[in-house]
Amino acid sequence: MKNPFIHFLKKFELEAYVEWLDFIFIVLDLTIVLFVAWFILRITKKIILSIEMKMSENSSLDDAKRIQTLSRVMRYITSVVVFSLSVMTVLSTLGIPVAPLLATAGVAGVAIGFGAQSLVKDYFTGFVMLIENQIRQGDVVEIAGKIGTVEEVTLRYIRLRDYEGVVHFVPNNAITVVTNRSRNFLYAVMDISVAYNTDLAHLNQTLRNVTKEMREDPKFVNIILDDLEIAGLDNFGESSIVVRCRIKVDTSSQMLVKREFQGRLKMAFEQEGIEIPFRHLVIQQPTIKTPSIT
Repeated sequence: MKNPFIHFLKKFELEAYVEWLDFIFIVLDLTIVLFVAWFILRITKKIILSIEMKMSENSSLDDAKRIQTLSRVMRYITSVVVFSLSVMTVLSTLGIPVAPLLATAGVAGVAIGFGAQSLVKDYFTGFVMLIENQIRQGDVVEIAGKIGTVEEVTLRYIRLRDYEGVVHFVPNNAITVVTNRSRNFLYAVMDISVAYNTDLAHLNQTLRNVTKEMREDPKFVNIILDDLEIAGLDNFGESSIVVRCRIKVDTSSQMLVKREFQGRLKMAFEQEGIEIPFRHLVIQQPTIKTPSIT
């Protein structure tokens, strides 16, 4: 429907101003569309962040991570939807018919879908992983042969940062197995090698004493979740026997506890006289009998 003001100008033969007024009204329409899109996007993101904060207040750490991850994805989806609607509205305002474009896009989408199956798989796999809560922002995971901390989760890829600080972008279609190291607890597993002549009862007591000292240390009181578990003699080596044990720890403290335990255990071995073995090479020379002289 034409603007009634422009119709009024035409009625009184003021056509000279019609083109300028058409242009001005188009600019105003575009400005209003862009402002409304920006306003909706800003309000929607604020609402999502507000809901995220309220839901995270009384939630556990695991639930808070999941809420943050879903919040990021929802903001991303909202941005895409608002941008798409804004583009269609702008085209309609400029007089470009949208229906043929949508029909063409539908046909092109089918053609592109066959040629970009990996991209479709990215989005489908990412959606499934979010719904099943397999990966959250802040988790330490192993995916596609890479280990690191999850910095960003999208429907297209997952961004990891490894121990050296290197960033890996892993497309979701490359993920077949997710190994998550940030769920509830972990075990610091240690294989302790000692000499064959070691008294195992003495060794086990020494291991428990070191664990007890660490659990009484304020630095580790909230990190170590349970007493030491000693599996027992696990292997016979060339010059040592191997005793396997493990400590239940917080998900972010596995290596910290393991390194501290092994450092304290070395000092305890020195105090208790428990030998840390090393390879021995024994050379035997055959005894040569000298013939007797008669």
